[in-house]
Amino acid sequence: MRMSQEIQPATAADIVIIGSGIGGATMAAGLATSGADILILEAGDHLPDRPENRDPRAIFQHGFFRPKESWYDKTGSAFNPGNYYNVGGNSKFYGAVLTRYRAEDFEEMQHLEGVSPAWPFPYEELEPWYGKAEALFQVRGKLGEDPTEPLHSTPYDFPPVPDEAPIAALRERLMAAGVHPSTLPLGVDIDTWLSHGNTPWDAHPNSFNGKMDAETAALAFALKHKNVRLQTNSRVTRLETVPEGTTIAAVHYEKDGTRYIIKPKLVILSAGAVQSAVLLLRSADDANPAGLANRSDQVGRNFMNHNLSAVIGFDPRFRNDSVYQKTFGFNDFYLSDGKGGAPLGNAQLLERISGPVLKSDLKLVPEWILDRFCAHTVDFLAMSEDVPKPDSRVRVDGDRIILEWIRSNWPAHQKLVAQIKSVLRSAGFPLVLSKAFDRKTPSHQCGTVRMGDDPAKAPLDIYCRAYEHPNLFVVDAAFLPTSAAVNPALTIAAQALRVADHIVSKELA
Repeated sequence: MRMSQEIQPATAADIVIIGSGIGGATMAAGLATSGADILILEAGDHLPDRPENRDPRAIFQHGFFRPKESWYDKTGSAFNPGNYYNVGGNSKFYGAVLTRYRAEDFEEMQHLEGVSPAWPFPYEELEPWYGKAEALFQVRGKLGEDPTEPLHSTPYDFPPVPDEAPIAALRERLMAAGVHPSTLPLGVDIDTWLSHGNTPWDAHPNSFNGKMDAETAALAFALKHKNVRLQTNSRVTRLETVPEGTTIAAVHYEKDGTRYIIKPKLVILSAGAVQSAVLLLRSADDANPAGLANRSDQVGRNFMNHNLSAVIGFDPRFRNDSVYQKTFGFNDFYLSDGKGGAPLGNAQLLERISGPVLKSDLKLVPEWILDRFCAHTVDFLAMSEDVPKPDSRVRVDGDRIILEWIRSNWPAHQKLVAQIKSVLRSAGFPLVLSKAFDRKTPSHQCGTVRMGDDPAKAPLDIYCRAYEHPNLFVVDAAFLPTSAAVNPALTIAAQALRVADHIVSKELA
């Protein structure tokens, strides 16, 4: 049940959280029992339960849910980003794969192209919070199958989503081919989802239909507390500091064409890796001419976006009539190439690729032909780490958002795709195709306001507090020092709970 608790535009709060995605919603959940007056400002609105939510033509061919805005690359060319503005943020459209970073992801890791730096703390520091995040998002999973699996001090509260018959057969074929399929940890009540229709998962938005996203899990918990309010259609335009430029004095936002100001004690910025950096840069003032939290000149830098490709295996003898196939993956090439070389990345099942989905790229091919082809395919996602680089960055030029993404570690991704193709051929799929994702697809954007233990090199400390502004925290994908090679959602949620606990015990005590 949705609860916005909105009566009139707010002008006062103890804590303002900007954004209701994974970071913001989980922060609200973690702070909810503090008793502080908490206001969540969301630029968008609730996604209604409408036919387009389950219509692949509307989503993939017509871009029904894509935002009506343009960003620009470094050449000045405009493109339509695949970021969403709604309660729950991009998690409304995510695959709900809630995987922990591997323990090795917290350490320095040498890649084929570049180095992934060490985190300012080890996996063991975040491990208890991973368990709490898994409980909050009601993760379904199974331990003991993945050779790269890190320590889990707590089991999953729910059994895994079962394989449908063709996927169970595929798992056996892959095991025979020499890899180790492991059950994906999923935030999904599959029975509730399928009760609304035989629809796959990725890219299909969720409106309280079984997916555990930022709205249906973390925010729903937070809004059970009377001290937590959600205000939609409220776009934050600027953060104002005191004259000395230190603490945040006010949050400026617009709602229904009217401007408002709130003066909270604490500000939690959780607008996403791009928009959080944009807001800090646009909030420049006389005391902070390069933008807030930016004396290190790192705000907007180190932008990362996973290297992703779809890999489709075709076997005319294989009949795939599954509805929800995204139940397992394999990490045999996650920590090395399988021969002692550099890491390559993760492989996991995608949603079922159908004729209407393929039609978005193959416009001249009749949809019925594509449907016949897809009836005999299995669809994987190849995911490789994008290594942080200072020149890969988000900038602002007036009202324009400039995204200068410098893709890195691409050779490793190409090797990963080749390995997955080889595995699928060994498993009996004679034809294997692949297609890389482009910049229009938000492939787990992260970095831009990273945390670290040296204020000369990072805007945030290990609790995501801005070094220069003691009442400002940035808690979303922007804080991530590295992208690893898995969906960062659970890691963001775990850190958000850790930060919230720190705020309650140290700031609000």
